[in-house]
Amino acid sequence: MKKLLIIISIFLITLNSEAQNRPPHPELENPAIQGINKELPRASFNSYSSRELALKNSREASDRFSSLNGTWKFNFVTGVSNRIMNFADVNLDISGWDDIPVPSNMEMHGYGYPIYTNVGYEFYPHWNFKPPYINDLEKNNIGYYRRDFDIPQSWDDMQVFVYFGSIKSVGFVWVNGQRVGMSKDSKTPQEFDITPYVKPGKNSIAVEVFRWSDASYLECQDFWRLSGIPREVFVYAQPKVRLRDFFAKATLDESYVNGVFDLDVELKNHTGNPALKSFSYEIIDNKGMSVATDSKSIEIVDSVGHLNFKATIPAVDAWTAETPNLYTLLLTSKDVSGKVTEAASIKIGFRTSEIKNGQFLVNGKPVLIKGVNMHEFCPINGQVVDEETVMLDLQRMKELNVNAIRLSHYPQPSFFYDLADKYGFYVVDEANIESHGMGYDRAKGRSLGNNLDWTEAHIFRTRNMFERSKNHPSVVIWSLGNEAGNGYNFYKTYLFIRSRDEMRPIQYEQAGLEWNTDIVAPMYARPHNIEHYAKNHTDRPLILCEYAHAMGNSIGNLKDYWEIIEKYPQLQGGFIWDWVDQGLANENEKGEFWAYGGDYGPEGTPSDGNFVINGVLFPDRSIKPHSLEVKQVYQNIGFEPKNLEEGVIAITNKFFFTNLNEYDFSYEITENGKVIRTGKLPRLDIEPGQSKTVNVNLRRIKAKPGVEYFIILSAKTKKAENLLPAGWEIASEQIKLPIEAPKTQFDIAKAGEVTYSEGASINISGSDFSLAIDSETGIITSYKSKGKELFLDGFGPRPAFWRAPIDNDYLWRMQERCRLWKEASEHLPVAASVKTNQVGNAVQVEVVYNLDSLQSTWKTKYTIMGNGMIKVDNELVTSGEDVPIIPRMGMKMQLPSDLTQVEYFGRGPWENYSDRNTSTFVGRYKTTVSDMYVPYVRPQENGHRTDVRWLALSRKDGSGLLVVADSIIEFNALNNPIEDFDAGMNKDRNLRHINDIKPRDLVELHIDYRMIGVSGDEPWGSPPHEPYLLRPSAEGHKYSFTLVPVSSVRDIESKAILRY
Repeated sequence: MKKLLIIISIFLITLNSEAQNRPPHPELENPAIQGINKELPRASFNSYSSRELALKNSREASDRFSSLNGTWKFNFVTGVSNRIMNFADVNLDISGWDDIPVPSNMEMHGYGYPIYTNVGYEFYPHWNFKPPYINDLEKNNIGYYRRDFDIPQSWDDMQVFVYFGSIKSVGFVWVNGQRVGMSKDSKTPQEFDITPYVKPGKNSIAVEVFRWSDASYLECQDFWRLSGIPREVFVYAQPKVRLRDFFAKATLDESYVNGVFDLDVELKNHTGNPALKSFSYEIIDNKGMSVATDSKSIEIVDSVGHLNFKATIPAVDAWTAETPNLYTLLLTSKDVSGKVTEAASIKIGFRTSEIKNGQFLVNGKPVLIKGVNMHEFCPINGQVVDEETVMLDLQRMKELNVNAIRLSHYPQPSFFYDLADKYGFYVVDEANIESHGMGYDRAKGRSLGNNLDWTEAHIFRTRNMFERSKNHPSVVIWSLGNEAGNGYNFYKTYLFIRSRDEMRPIQYEQAGLEWNTDIVAPMYARPHNIEHYAKNHTDRPLILCEYAHAMGNSIGNLKDYWEIIEKYPQLQGGFIWDWVDQGLANENEKGEFWAYGGDYGPEGTPSDGNFVINGVLFPDRSIKPHSLEVKQVYQNIGFEPKNLEEGVIAITNKFFFTNLNEYDFSYEITENGKVIRTGKLPRLDIEPGQSKTVNVNLRRIKAKPGVEYFIILSAKTKKAENLLPAGWEIASEQIKLPIEAPKTQFDIAKAGEVTYSEGASINISGSDFSLAIDSETGIITSYKSKGKELFLDGFGPRPAFWRAPIDNDYLWRMQERCRLWKEASEHLPVAASVKTNQVGNAVQVEVVYNLDSLQSTWKTKYTIMGNGMIKVDNELVTSGEDVPIIPRMGMKMQLPSDLTQVEYFGRGPWENYSDRNTSTFVGRYKTTVSDMYVPYVRPQENGHRTDVRWLALSRKDGSGLLVVADSIIEFNALNNPIEDFDAGMNKDRNLRHINDIKPRDLVELHIDYRMIGVSGDEPWGSPPHEPYLLRPSAEGHKYSFTLVPVSSVRDIESKAILRY
């Protein structure tokens, strides 16, 4: 392997040296130039002409604001030699140009095509990167945008600016035929002073957008590679002496009770003459009362003036993600006559965010980060999101108990931070820096993080992030970037932020344990790794910047992480990767589907396949089964049995700032899944971090044979608040009650007589049933009850060891390592022996299969009773030592498609697996076979259920098949065989989508002893944790169940509670 890596390295170096034989483009390939005439970054605010307008803060109502969103004229070329050199000429006839909406990604409108890669640079498909070159300039896409806009006469004596929320990768801005400037950071605002270029009345703006530039080297994030103008555009005006920027530091004193306010203000004078101004601030609470105010005069002799204000606000209502209390900060500038020349307002929140005693503290409390990573993504519009989309995201997060968001891997649009402030989220704001493709080697010429030619580019992006977001209380942590190595440039960016912000922690995953991260922020450290850290380090907290890789059917063992996190003070949570599947809406002749890498572009287009599909939610923000596991594990209330015989249960408040008296508590007791008692708990006055016990009435609940009792406790909101409606369940738990009696044994003697005959088939019959077993294969080929066939086309039960690989399975190469189990499942077995005996009032058929390639033996014993019931006893014994993990152990069979109704007693109601069933409670559930299907973006194993006591598949008239477990079993029932979901040895070469899955005229039923878990610790190839694996065993694995023909629901109820 080492030799191979050396050969590859030499090959890449050779390609690298030959990649370009030309000088770099002076602007597109020059990291020394990060912007031309770009305004210095500033805090987000809007300028108004009066106090009243500023307090309303509706910029659309301002006479100083004009949106340029909407339809622009557009032209598109490929290659710098085809540039339209006069594109900005005001006299150019552009009537033949296309129309394009702004904001938008040009690729989403057919200009170029979307490309998805994770690590590499798409403009160097052979990985022969040579920064700052962007390979072949003749393959670079260029979009030309034009539109007219009006400048009011009232702006004639004002300073006029154009604001681009984003231009990707780089855009050159022209106004009225004159070049204005450009900027290379595509995820922070780009503002230009266009005062010298505009006039009252009609004006023209033009933008030349290049898909790739040297900036692309620092934007190598794990997302769709798209370009264009994907965020809002507007023009605005400010007076000649204007508010340029301000830093409102709103913190708390050492008691965490009183507010500490420290305001730095920067004013800019464009008049060329000294200017005298009166400047004031006012802090207003949510009742409209002023809690602090001050005013100062300043003479701005040069172009810039600075002011500072300080105040203490007693007993302030502090901001946290749980209690997002906000105040209005009003800033007002007046001239010498006392007339308001400018006013602005923002929301501020008083809070601290700091590291003390090796812990991350918000307002003095060691909060736990129950977070997700969030990209800027819309399945329809690409990387163009609006407030409605973000509001849905935030609502879903609240519903799932998410309290923190890491902005991966770049700052979000400005309105996002206002919403996070308002509704309460802890935000990690991350600089738009990722040079993943360049690796992490600090040697000269390798990682850009340690390359002095790129220092200014790193600082530029970090400054842009910080200055724009610095006033938002939701931003509690700064991040230097993602997967870009460490070194000199990140030392500099750390020091820059620290020079501007003495309190808020700074994190950077690639810093590891170095000094330039205040939080140890590993990526995909497994539970035992973080526990090792906690046992050996106390100087800094550990917060996983990424964990629980949610690709496909995933998020296994999340509860295992949190059992460890809650055990150690230095472990303070993490951010799941990531929030939403980045599947683009598409369709073909088969219908609609979610597209991923490889679905666009000609052959040879770089792609990392469906590695972009790893969300807690589906692309349209609909809920997945594993979404609800996140909700359960992230919930902030704990329920623990203390003395169940007396009905004593402890309730723990896991919030940090919320008393549980804000919620209603109730419970219900179930008897084999049916609710037999409900009740409300008294008002619970439990402070954060405290516990109390409650008593639940269990009187007069008596044990009955075959009956299990559970209690489900629930906490719900009393009122609508923070995106959650009144009555929303924020926490729940199920606890099994110690009230149980043994099942009643079925008396086989009462089943009636059964007879059999042997030949090519073993034919068995009794009262209203008949059965046929192939004498060579040992497979049941016919099973009729009251004349109705229960198995389809002779596809009776046979051993099954395979599942359609989920994405995590491909990562640990299950399709290769465990392929012999797949082969054993796919081939029609030939029995080593089939023996039939009459045993009392039953017929027993014993079948033995030798799985020679796996050094294993499978034995099945069918005990057929006179009423048509079949007891099935299975055993798998493995004698070899190097036999691979068993993906599943069970039996599969196919049933007629009219068995559409599913009822079962087990974990539900949604899909669950052995390492992901905390959120699914044991109950009696009804569904349909079609509704058991989960449409993962890339089809894979789905629809499983665990801890099942019995299940029934029936027709609409109630007739069908009941399966009763001796202990507990697992099962799948779908309208497709697993082969339909199996992408084979290489899922990236066999792209499958939801529109490839068409329901078949069958029901494939798997009755399993066990299936391995889904895992998800990391994307690098670890199988599920040991407790959720199934290893071959010389002692053998055994399980049993009974097939029971039924004719009605009443039949199910009476027969499911018996022991057979």
